[in-house]
Amino acid sequence: MKHSLKDWFITTRPWSFPASAMPVLASFAYTTWVCSLYGTSVDWVNGVLAIVGIVFFHAAGNMMSDIRDFKKGVDKGLNHMPLVNGSFTAKEYMGLSSALFIIGCLIGFYIMSRCGWPLLYAAAYGAFFTLTYATFKYHALGDLVIFLSYAVIPILGTTYATLSEYYYPALVLALPIGLITVAILHVNNTRDIQSDSEAGIHTIAMLIGQKASLKLYAFEVLLPFLFILITVLCGWLPWYSLITLLALPKAWQCARTVLNVKNTGLEPITMFDAATSQLQLMFSLLLAASLFAAAFI
Repeated sequence: MKHSLKDWFITTRPWSFPASAMPVLASFAYTTWVCSLYGTSVDWVNGVLAIVGIVFFHAAGNMMSDIRDFKKGVDKGLNHMPLVNGSFTAKEYMGLSSALFIIGCLIGFYIMSRCGWPLLYAAAYGAFFTLTYATFKYHALGDLVIFLSYAVIPILGTTYATLSEYYYPALVLALPIGLITVAILHVNNTRDIQSDSEAGIHTIAMLIGQKASLKLYAFEVLLPFLFILITVLCGWLPWYSLITLLALPKAWQCARTVLNVKNTGLEPITMFDAATSQLQLMFSLLLAASLFAAAFI
């Protein structure tokens, strides 16, 4: 069966890309701000390439995860999924995911040639979690892996790519960005507690139960705003970063909707991973904008 370029693109789940691109963008903005404070320069080429590279890794990881879920029967009944409805084969998925992974590696090697081989540490961990995420996800470790691979690792990797050193103070970004990113997975797992149980896999949502999972989600989307306020007051982030509070109404709406699920059933969160992705995009863009503003204004 012949597929259009749009069909191939959809298989990568492009709507999820902000989850990986935004932490890198925010980290790039952070290193730009830090360089402005010390009168040093930031590598803009590597910063842009880091964003592109992680998207390729993310796309490859999405497809590899879909292959594992399909073979394990996790997506059974989800006829909108290309592998489930037969519009694509697992072999086709594997071919594209392998190509995307190789391109991501090539971009990583090029960045490393510009800034130094120690970047390999972050790249190796990122590649490892890309290839093994599904395995961790089936054993209630998906939330931890997402936090590491979509917050801690890309943040540190971006600091090395743009500064030629691992700048650990940048990890101040990991908690606020990472929690909202993990919330995308967590609300999805909360919705799928029953189907995941039938498929024989385990998630944090399944282990703690629906009621506790809904409260945990609210915590994950609201705590980042308190954390930003604290870090600004401590001087770890510029005052400009308070503009992230503009995303608070969206987070509050998400939290209220989820906490009211106990009275209305799971229907309101059927597609709530998309709403949480929008929140993550809004929060991260505001944070990145505040850091760039602090650097240039």
